[in-house]
Amino acid sequence: MNRRQMIAALGGVATWPIAARAQQTLPVIGLLGSETADWYADRLSAFREGLGETGYIEGRSVMIDYRWAEGHNDRLPPLAAELVRQQVTVIATLGNTASALAAKAATATIPIVFRIAADPEAVGLVASLARPGGNLTGVTTLGVEVGPKQLELLHEVVPAVSEVALLINPTNPALAESQSRVLPAAASSLGLRLHVLSASTDRDFDAVFASMAQLRAGALVIGVDAFFNSHSDQLAALATRHAVPTISAYQEFTAAGGLMSYGGSIVASSRQAGVYAGRILKGEKPADLPVMQSTKLSLVINLKTAKALDLRVPMTLQAAADEVIE
Repeated sequence: MNRRQMIAALGGVATWPIAARAQQTLPVIGLLGSETADWYADRLSAFREGLGETGYIEGRSVMIDYRWAEGHNDRLPPLAAELVRQQVTVIATLGNTASALAAKAATATIPIVFRIAADPEAVGLVASLARPGGNLTGVTTLGVEVGPKQLELLHEVVPAVSEVALLINPTNPALAESQSRVLPAAASSLGLRLHVLSASTDRDFDAVFASMAQLRAGALVIGVDAFFNSHSDQLAALATRHAVPTISAYQEFTAAGGLMSYGGSIVASSRQAGVYAGRILKGEKPADLPVMQSTKLSLVINLKTAKALDLRVPMTLQAAADEVIE
């Protein structure tokens, strides 16, 4: 069995018979994913680890029913509705604000645990971080909130650049609109002009970089979005090919050859989502579990890419980095 087959066996089946619903004796978590089981492998492992910390082991004391949108946000609402019809015990979403919003729209009674990069209060998922209310709680890595810092870090590397771009995914409107509100003011404070560009399929990426050339935008902030994270290899390659200094929230981007990343840990927050799912299975209510915020933000710099782009990364910035790829 190869790696892809193994991942599919563990978490890629679109609809499990759940061993005849495990004779209706085990609780069932409905996991709604915006991408694929392959891409979610690390966060699924972390989620299961968190469940294990509360005493729940998949296949023994809990079952997980998976639904994958494969990068198509328009598939999320019907997939969420399927999980509700299956009467799962808890719904979990481990990335993509659209997933959490689709789950929220599908049910007001089944508990929902999310892992997102947006402010859940601002996008309407909870009443407040401290007192979520309703049937949702979870973890946020605050990806939108670190956007201004990402812009500042990019500006430190290319101070001569005055025109920059932000890439958003319009099919994830809650997150896209949040970033479109936050980043322009941050750009203005740095004396920069920000151009907002959109992509919702991998076929859009070439047009994005062509638009940047026409706009004379000399640097790019990749917005927080699960779709962009799942295409880190392609975006890193295009940024290098077009000689565009680029920053992302995700370490996967720098690992793939991107210049810089700055943001919270998806793996760590997915583990905490697993802990919350387990606590809810034990009887706690989402309304009583405060939304947790990722407190550790990591800066990763790829010096190999900086050299390829003929950039000199300030030593002060290198010293502040949590990881430097050489």
